[in-house]
Amino acid sequence: MAERIPIASDHAGFELKERLRAVLADAGFDVDDIGTHGTASTDYADYAHPLAQQVSEGRVQRGVLLCGTGLGMSYVANRYPGVRAAVAWSAEVAELARKHNNANVLVLPARFLSDEDGIAILHKWLDTEFEGGRHEGRVAK
Repeated sequence: MAERIPIASDHAGFELKERLRAVLADAGFDVDDIGTHGTASTDYADYAHPLAQQVSEGRVQRGVLLCGTGLGMSYVANRYPGVRAAVAWSAEVAELARKHNNANVLVLPARFLSDEDGIAILHKWLDTEFEGGRHEGRVAK
């Protein structure tokens, strides 16, 4: 069974979300598009809350959020127990967020990324495993 990954954005992240949604589907993931579904102005929290709740409750293992800077989405998502939402602006940051922090929500700053960079960051985050070891205690704190 394909892993279900929810994805959500506000208006600033909509266009990149659409590209990443297709990338996820092409890679065989069951994509749950929470919205937004257009470029009309929206409130990021309306999309971050339902995604973070799914991760927090263990209904999904991980999810992807996008907004202009990534900050608003990360503020909301990190309020939920067990959610470790990481803003990643490069593939290297995404890799370290997974390896060292076991980030289970990837947050992308859509206004500062090309489509190609966003796709590379997503792939790196999806393909990187948590290292565990010395990082387990830190994450548990």
